[in-house]
Amino acid sequence: MKVFGFAGMSGSGKTTLIEQIIPRLVMEGLRVSVVKHAHHDFDIDRPGKDSWRHREAGATEVMITAGHRWVLMHELRGGPEPELPEHLRRLSPCDLVLVEGFKRQPIPKLEIHRRAAGKPLLHPDDPHIVAVATDELLDTALPQFGLEDYDLIAAFIMGHLGLGAPTLLASGQAVQC
Repeated sequence: MKVFGFAGMSGSGKTTLIEQIIPRLVMEGLRVSVVKHAHHDFDIDRPGKDSWRHREAGATEVMITAGHRWVLMHELRGGPEPELPEHLRRLSPCDLVLVEGFKRQPIPKLEIHRRAAGKPLLHPDDPHIVAVATDELLDTALPQFGLEDYDLIAAFIMGHLGLGAPTLLASGQAVQC
């Protein structure tokens, strides 16, 4: 299982970029999973539903299953938040895990940067950033992509991780990995 991250400040477009990259990787025959780190409290459950009531009663884990999907909710109950490797061990086998957030983890990452955000770049201080998607030309030796160069970014990820020769190169452009 290969792992590739997307790092950037809030509002930089990480989720949109990942959303566009996933179908391109799937079209290449890859099984893709995603781990998303939230910096805020979240709940996928709704008050009053059976699963919510079970968690409120004190269950550490509640699994909901149906004909098309299943979900496992785990309450930390005051325990420490697991690190990325522990989350990765819980995933079903796949070819590639895309990671949104966990920007300080030692995994290869694409930095997403928007000039209008006025935030500092991450890559000068993070040796694990291997490329940048941005809306401005940067003074860096790292490969740079436009924020909407979805085919090229997907091809770069595949090449960088050794996941085969991508067939989705846009308009015959070469990707340097």
